[in-house]
Amino acid sequence: MTTTTSSSAPLLIRPSLEGDIAAIQQIYEHAVLHGTGTFETDVPDRAEMARRRTEVLSRSLPYLVAERDGQVLGFAYANYFRPRLAYRYFVEDSIYLSPQAQGQGVGRLLLAELIARCEAAGARQMVAVIGDSQNLGSIGVHRAQGFEDIGVMKAAGWKFGKWLDVVLMQRQLGQGDTSSPTGATAAPATTPSA
Repeated sequence: MTTTTSSSAPLLIRPSLEGDIAAIQQIYEHAVLHGTGTFETDVPDRAEMARRRTEVLSRSLPYLVAERDGQVLGFAYANYFRPRLAYRYFVEDSIYLSPQAQGQGVGRLLLAELIARCEAAGARQMVAVIGDSQNLGSIGVHRAQGFEDIGVMKAAGWKFGKWLDVVLMQRQLGQGDTSSPTGATAAPATTPSA
């Protein structure tokens, strides 16, 4: 997907490549060291970021980047909310932007494309687990894409010498819970052991 934002150069939203890992790691490093959108406190190295990307792609879920003039400005991906099989239609989104891309609509465009690709992959619900209740940019981007507030976990994290809340927002994807997923079957009946 190619579009424009406040800059005259086109912004390209595309699937990430292995060659993007260095830029992805740098963007995330900045978020870890300076932001409260992630509660991670130790910066993962490139190998760890590559491992995380591989995990997402192994589940046939999207891992996208936003690029302008050959420079990666942000990334977004969706992964299972929890590893248990029952959660496979319920995904959590993550979006991170370089400081120079913030406030330009890049996050909104990444999230819109992520939603579309998750729907195409068969996901039925998306949750945003937003670090810091003062993270108004992320909350606003999610609200603009149809996410609704579903709760706040008070003082869930301790970072930069203060307690931080976690804001939970959710959005239905595709048919949501109005029908069974394609190919889904009921769980096999089990007999309690004696």
